Amino acid sequence: MAADFLQLDVRQAPPGQLSQWLATRLRDAIADGRLPVGNRLPASRVLAAELGVSRGVVTEAYRRLGEDGHVAGRGRAGTVVVAAPVGVTTAPAPVTAAPATGTSTPVSATAAPAAGTTTAAARTTAPAGATATPGQRRYEFPGAGELFVPGEPGAGVYDALRAAPARIDLSPGLPDLASFPRAAWLRAERAVLASLPASALGYGDPRGTPELRHAVADWLARNRGVRADPAELLIVSGTAQALALVARVLRADGVTELAVEDPGSLGARQHLRAGGLTTPPVPVDAEGVRVDALDATGARAVLVTPAHQFPMGVVLGGERRRALMRWAAERDGLVVEDDYDAEHRYDRPPVPALRAMLPDRVIYAGSVSKLLAPALRIGWVLAPPKYRDALVDAKRFMDLGSAALPQLVLARLMGTGALERHLRLLRGRHRQRRDAMIAAIGRHLPGAVVHGAAAGLHLTVTFPPRGGGPGTAPGPGAAPGTPHPESAGPLDIRLAAAALARGVKTHPLSWHAQLPCPPGLVMGYAAGGPGTVADGVRIIGGAIGRPPGGR
Repeated sequence: MAADFLQLDVRQAPPGQLSQWLATRLRDAIADGRLPVGNRLPASRVLAAELGVSRGVVTEAYRRLGEDGHVAGRGRAGTVVVAAPVGVTTAPAPVTAAPATGTSTPVSATAAPAAGTTTAAARTTAPAGATATPGQRRYEFPGAGELFVPGEPGAGVYDALRAAPARIDLSPGLPDLASFPRAAWLRAERAVLASLPASALGYGDPRGTPELRHAVADWLARNRGVRADPAELLIVSGTAQALALVARVLRADGVTELAVEDPGSLGARQHLRAGGLTTPPVPVDAEGVRVDALDATGARAVLVTPAHQFPMGVVLGGERRRALMRWAAERDGLVVEDDYDAEHRYDRPPVPALRAMLPDRVIYAGSVSKLLAPALRIGWVLAPPKYRDALVDAKRFMDLGSAALPQLVLARLMGTGALERHLRLLRGRHRQRRDAMIAAIGRHLPGAVVHGAAAGLHLTVTFPPRGGGPGTAPGPGAAPGTPHPESAGPLDIRLAAAALARGVKTHPLSWHAQLPCPPGLVMGYAAGGPGTVADGVRIIGGAIGRPPGGR
């Protein structure tokens, strides 16, 4: 098993030397600054559970570090780093990507799926060449409503969908808002206000408060394998503003195209186009974005979601990562990394951020929108030196800097470990809801194919064409322009419209594609309980097989 903390993976440990291996990895992290002096280590019980080892392994590793003088127990404050090794330099650990989510294993439709599997009727499979299971039926739906019309949606489509009344919201990207840690937030806010000097309520640094930049730098080092000086970080109002700032800066640098994954986020595409950039599509296959197709576009920059591709859920494979690095070096290219939900993983080890491998070629963006709530509007950008000052200037002239008080509260949540505890709570809940959705798909959407089940807050399902047999639908990673036996737009748009008419919100896959793709739905499972999620899938299943105009 593995942990987000320092990207630890016990499979790398020599047989019979778990404690020694763990102590060495922690000592290296202290030496290279990922665990600075004053940083608190995870509770031994928590780290042992995440790694799947006995608690004694962790306590023994902590004991060895204590004997070396690197950490010290502080009672209820936990185990704290007190000194760094002297004269030690450590090369970065080799980066290995998690296996791509491309396997299919039948399991019981009523049991929770094993790692990387789904039900027999709805299988986890790679985007390219996805096949449907036997027993599939024809998919016919009522006509589309006003919200769901053929063609690419307009700028206000997300606002319209959010405002539409519905009993069940399966929109992708919607976190569990009911689980927002209100009590912890209130405690942190009171503590911040009790010690906040009056001067801190004035105009501040457009880069963000020093407290949050330090806390984010620590969070990225511990959980994403990214080393950053707090002075290099820029606090922004979510990933949406990050993309807007990047578009403005790239345009000023003479860049007019930012290639995007296909299928890829409609929202991201809209923000980039609003900033004056064109977004040539690059197909995605089972290993992630196709670098050969990226090279063929001639674009100098690309937006990727490597840890959990949206919407297909694949992980950018190790060889594909190396190919992307070669592309960036040979073409003087820039990679914009949207690390939108990397913390939410269930059946695979953590995947290091691209920024950890290629700091001079990657603009890294993250936020707490999927971890806490979009309403906070807090995110961050870590850019190469070439673009760092320009991004700060763009932020300054856009809004003078993000609101300071929420930044200070978030910094306290990060620093006290409350945010990590919240993440552990969410993972258990999200896994149950994901399992409920997969089981419901197996019961109510026979023949559908499930993509991206190992991580994230959503699943994508694709459907067989009417009258087609298994294997007739080209996957999203098919060559650009590959025709589909039936137009995806009318099919999945009509299904999304039929679902909304019955009180369930979801996204048609074709919203997120510029190239031809199979019809499908992108369904979020984080916002409702297992029963609600399963009921939403049941209602969608009820819309299938009805004649146009039927009720």
